[in-house]
Amino acid sequence: MRVVTHSSLRNFCNFVAFVSQIEPKTIDEVIEDVHWGIAMQEELNQFERNNVWNLVPKPKDHPVIGTRWVFRNKLDESGLIIRNKAHLVAKSYNQEEGIDYDETHTPVARLEAIRMFLSFASIMNFKLFQMDVKSAFLKG
Repeated sequence: MRVVTHSSLRNFCNFVAFVSQIEPKTIDEVIEDVHWGIAMQEELNQFERNNVWNLVPKPKDHPVIGTRWVFRNKLDESGLIIRNKAHLVAKSYNQEEGIDYDETHTPVARLEAIRMFLSFASIMNFKLFQMDVKSAFLKG
């Protein structure tokens, strides 16, 4: 049984006040909620900090690849929303291979490799830690 005290309830209420509980689908929904504006600004700041984009003049003979925002609520292990995350992504369905990009690859571990690693760590009594690299996709 979980015990709720006035202190923990107050902390939860303060926390909820700083995180949006909705997951918007459109920019119009985002405009109504200041928390998502903050998340969008954080994403743009990450781009600038990691020096991953440059503002360039629009080429006259090439179309511009558009972008769109994707909004997600990040949850903790108990399913509570802990932060709002906004991603600015390219509308890749407008891109042509060989013109807009060459070859793409995202290094992701296969599920079998992860299972083997966890089994080995369990047998060897290794202590495992989990972490998240903020904006890892920008670090290339």
